[in-house]
Amino acid sequence: MNPTLTRRGFLKAGSIAGSGFALGLPLMGFAEGASLVGSAELNAYVQVREDGKIIIYSGSPEMGQGIKTSLPMIVAEEMGADWDDVIVKQTPEVDTERYGQQWTGGSFTIYLNWNLMREMGATAADMFISAAAIAMELPKDELKAIDSRVVHIHSDQSRTFAELAALAYKQPIPDKEGLVFKERGDYRILGTSISQVDSLEIVTGVGDFGIDTRVQNMLYGSYEKCPAVGGEIVSANVDEIKKLPGITDAWIVKGNGNVRELMDGVGIVGTDTWSVFKARKALKIKWDESNASKDSWSSFVKFADGVGNTGADVSIDNGNVDAAFSDPKNTVLSSLYEYPYVTHMCLEPMNCTAHYRPGNGGKDHLEVWIPTQNGPRFQEMAKERYGLEKDQLTIHIKRMGGSFGRRTSNEYVIEAIELSQRSGKPVKLTWTREDNIRYDFLRQGGFNRLRGAVDPQGKIVAIEEHGVGVESGGEPSRFNGPNPSAFPFSTMDNVRGSSTNYRMDTPVGPWRAPYSNTHAFVSQAFIHELATAANRDHVELLIEMMGEPRWVDDGNWRAMNTERAVGVIKLAAEKGGWGKKMPAGRGLGFSFYFCHAAHVAELAEVSVSENGEVTLHKVTAAVDVGPIINRSGAESQVQGSIIDGFSTMAGQKITMENGRVEQTNLDQYPVLRIDKAPEVDVHFIESDYDPTGLGEPGLPPLAPAVANAIFAATGKRIYKMPLIDEGFSV
Repeated sequence: MNPTLTRRGFLKAGSIAGSGFALGLPLMGFAEGASLVGSAELNAYVQVREDGKIIIYSGSPEMGQGIKTSLPMIVAEEMGADWDDVIVKQTPEVDTERYGQQWTGGSFTIYLNWNLMREMGATAADMFISAAAIAMELPKDELKAIDSRVVHIHSDQSRTFAELAALAYKQPIPDKEGLVFKERGDYRILGTSISQVDSLEIVTGVGDFGIDTRVQNMLYGSYEKCPAVGGEIVSANVDEIKKLPGITDAWIVKGNGNVRELMDGVGIVGTDTWSVFKARKALKIKWDESNASKDSWSSFVKFADGVGNTGADVSIDNGNVDAAFSDPKNTVLSSLYEYPYVTHMCLEPMNCTAHYRPGNGGKDHLEVWIPTQNGPRFQEMAKERYGLEKDQLTIHIKRMGGSFGRRTSNEYVIEAIELSQRSGKPVKLTWTREDNIRYDFLRQGGFNRLRGAVDPQGKIVAIEEHGVGVESGGEPSRFNGPNPSAFPFSTMDNVRGSSTNYRMDTPVGPWRAPYSNTHAFVSQAFIHELATAANRDHVELLIEMMGEPRWVDDGNWRAMNTERAVGVIKLAAEKGGWGKKMPAGRGLGFSFYFCHAAHVAELAEVSVSENGEVTLHKVTAAVDVGPIINRSGAESQVQGSIIDGFSTMAGQKITMENGRVEQTNLDQYPVLRIDKAPEVDVHFIESDYDPTGLGEPGLPPLAPAVANAIFAATGKRIYKMPLIDEGFSV
């Protein structure tokens, strides 16, 4: 964005000629005074056509989180639009000069856009009202925008947005400070249930996912890599592969050794996906694995069994933990928790269509059709790797069939580009389901040794966590703990957090609610263990741990607010029937966790049969993320997070031996079937704070809630995921 551009010039930038009204406005940016690492700006504009239809462009990539619907709802509400008149479109290309940083992730998008979306809508409404005041010769303060019209509050006079569009565009853009936003009680769109704008296309099979891409003269591609990360190719029978039916060409490709870019392999292109997949099975490749991964999950487990209470790297040490543990009056517990590697298991496999056109004396040009969370990151890669400037790129952002953090990298895109360069044609590269698992950036597995002290009055007086995480090439994973802002580190006086790293070269990456998805399990299950040892009610103890109502880090919107935490804890307990008498073999389990600026409490009702089969009957969730934008979307996100969390903890686990991932498909990596899905009852506290995202925070509390419920039903503690490793079935 040009920093010298005036506000009026920026708002009018990209306007559409003719009698329609077009308004450009930054959709994502820093809140004034905020300091947000990794945040950026996103631009889009709204247009009112001559026929009265209102087009609102969405720049944030859609991967099922519903942002393509929610952001335009905010604009439409403040604008006074009739939602039936709104047409939502994805921005047609990646253009950061026009639309800003077009990325999504971290459940940040709603928060970072909330006030700016309101400003966009209110600005448009003000300009239409100003136009109507001229057209109807009425005072501006007697007019209001509602249902895509400007109406006179003292008569039946009105004008449609379509009638006012040409005149509205000529009105002065109001000062930001003078904008009047709607009161929540006047909302007609926000807080209601709106179907996702792409729902019809998806259920009828015409959705525009990356894997649906079709380009003229397109070839179909596949890429074989070493099953052990870091293996180098020595030879392959590519001449034989070229002769197979439907195969156009095949090459030995030397990569740069960067697992996030291009590894050594064999690329195959042909006339259809089936042919290239079949040809891959006929490959005979000799690999040099002298420098390849030798990862072993079983060796990692043995290493973790021997770790002590405190690791070599102590990053949190508040109060006097040692005094609490050495006090003979206190009860001290120590437990080791385990969680496995898991894969993203996106329904749509990794894919990209690329067409690299040599300049032949002029500039080269690259066109890609890419399902990605971050188009601008691809632009950076294209410049670094291929020397291509933005004017040499055409990027089509496609809807993603799931991501959960997976589609933040570019290795599958680079593979498609490499095959297009070699073939001279557009190539649609598609990974197999086995590729998706074997070459995933997995959620890392690990271990936490926890120690806690409870005084004679039943109060938790100290907690220590020792996280055993992974490192690759001497670099610790960025998902290793401990995190000082995580509960209970953030609310207790006596806490210590330390870490130990173990060499594992299997690539890891962000997975739905990074760090929190495992830390919630170990920390909240352990708090219940302490509550039981202290003979305390778990919910009562959680509330006690929150202390006085406060922000734990004043002024930080990503910090926990103990008053909001207590609110969701009490609501979930009330709505879920905490404390009610349960029959034999059935139990209730509770959990609270704060992450991604969301306060979430969940109560799980579980039964365990005599043969160890676990049934999750119901989960009651209480959530405070501020005002709800789209109720159906918000409920779906929480429900989906809970079901995803249960599916993951029930039976999903990735292991590796000799550097090779051992599970390659759904027969070895079970996904929860629909008959096992629990009833999910979701309740929202719509507090008076700016709204925050819901794509991730509903997942972390699920595992400890279920683990605690299993203990209530059976008396057996759950110290590891998945449940099948503890002798249970689902």
